[in-house]
Amino acid sequence: MSATMEDTMIEACAAELLEAYDKGRQVASLADRNPAFDAETAYSIAHRVTALREARGERRVGRKIGFTNRSIWPLYDVTGPMWGPVWDTTLHDIGEGSHRLPKLPEPRLEPEIVFSLKSAPRAGMSETELAGCIDWVSHGFEVVFSPFPGWRFSDADCAAAFGLHGALYLGPRQPLTQSVVEQLPRFRVVLEGPRGKRLDGCGADVLDGPLTALGHLLDTLAADGDAPQLSAGEIVTTGTLTDAVPIMPGGRWTTRLDGIDLPGAAINFI
Repeated sequence: MSATMEDTMIEACAAELLEAYDKGRQVASLADRNPAFDAETAYSIAHRVTALREARGERRVGRKIGFTNRSIWPLYDVTGPMWGPVWDTTLHDIGEGSHRLPKLPEPRLEPEIVFSLKSAPRAGMSETELAGCIDWVSHGFEVVFSPFPGWRFSDADCAAAFGLHGALYLGPRQPLTQSVVEQLPRFRVVLEGPRGKRLDGCGADVLDGPLTALGHLLDTLAADGDAPQLSAGEIVTTGTLTDAVPIMPGGRWTTRLDGIDLPGAAINFI
């Protein structure tokens, strides 16, 4: 494929994905349409989508890391993590009220650990050094969605399509104490929802712990010359602690965290 043809394809795919997102529609898998579609091309499309969103006034406020939970890789036929931007238009506090569920196809809910950076971390830092770059930690929920019908896609599809990010809801922000750092790989979570739905997970499911997931993101960004590196003030949500659970309006979801000095969370969707 010539450079001109590849550039044209990247532009077309980025425009298609963003239009589908805006209209709450789905599109056919990019990988199914092009057997040569790979991770490098996918992130080129993702970077172009980012440029389009910034051009229309959206502001990138952080990153989400997806598929850090190795226990669910076989369920989605993926082989490793990916990442995407978090936007000022997709970031919310959970608060006390209800939230209107984003009008996105096949939404699912993920309980996650979220960090806010007070200084810019670097690839290769130890977990102690990474912890020193963090301003606060929060437990919250990410709403993810599938731009591709039936949650069937390739790893590269996910990277191109915003990292499947729909919205991020933050619980209370708390300092990242040494005790919480030590508890992050070991704590357990229970997610409960309507009709007796219950899922379990633990911090170690997320690439052995949320700080390890942050380090993985830094390594990934450092290897991509076109990706902006993490900077002070950004937030990073580190990946789902359980399987992603289908959600719909009218549902209330709660978490209980055991073995960590962080509170559980509750969210209502209308």
